Amino acid sequence: METLSENKCFGGTQGVYCHASKACQCDMTFAVFLPEEAASGPVPVLWYLSGLTCTHENAMVKAGAQAWAAEAGIALIFPDTSPRGEGVSDDEAYDLGQGAGFYVNATQDPWAPHFQMWDYISAELPSVIAENFNIDMSRQSITGHSMGGHGALTLALRNPRHYASVSAFAPICNPTQSDWGRKQLGAYLGQDEAAWLKHDATCLMREKGATCPILIDTGTSDQFYDLLGTAAFASAVAEQKAAASVRLQDGYDHSYFFVSTFMPDHIEFHANALLGKSA
Repeated sequence: METLSENKCFGGTQGVYCHASKACQCDMTFAVFLPEEAASGPVPVLWYLSGLTCTHENAMVKAGAQAWAAEAGIALIFPDTSPRGEGVSDDEAYDLGQGAGFYVNATQDPWAPHFQMWDYISAELPSVIAENFNIDMSRQSITGHSMGGHGALTLALRNPRHYASVSAFAPICNPTQSDWGRKQLGAYLGQDEAAWLKHDATCLMREKGATCPILIDTGTSDQFYDLLGTAAFASAVAEQKAAASVRLQDGYDHSYFFVSTFMPDHIEFHANALLGKSA
């Protein structure tokens, strides 16, 4: 693992790192915020998965999460959204290829050799984190925005004992029924739609329900609202009587102004699960 930068931040350290990924067969960059408590013992962690076109950097500099994580004594991990670099397949469209990994393991050419983001986020990167940082990997929660919210929900719903809590900002909740989903799932996984279902949070909720608490915020003025499937997920939550709060925030859009506004709520939500207390 190579250290690209480290800066003091709210009493802790915000770092950016790079490593050679076996899952993605390329170098991958990620960011970690460690609160000052990490200097004296392992701390719990909140993963933040970003959306289409983003890298590790977008949320790191725009979400305002470090201040609230520092107050709660929680680490933050900001992975990249896809494999990158020379030899990694890409597409001219912004919503496919580099920057649009969709948190799945691709089975189709030309994506399969590198686009193994499910394995990377669920297994490989956690192993790298455990080996290199003073983080308690038995206490993990996960959140994300848009495509990253899709990833956070599906990872938590399919790994019910892995995360103490899950939240999302304007997540893609029902990708099998959306242009933000059908395009990517078809390209990465092929045209057998049965293979798509395990990457659809609404389908997973209807099938299995949820064992960890869930918080979702979506703006009523989100310019991509029709692509998100918020109502379908809320309906599935009601069917399962799941411990989930799906909130519509009046007048907010899809931007990081929206994300940063409600970040304190989400950090407090995860602190309650990870620490048993408010942030």
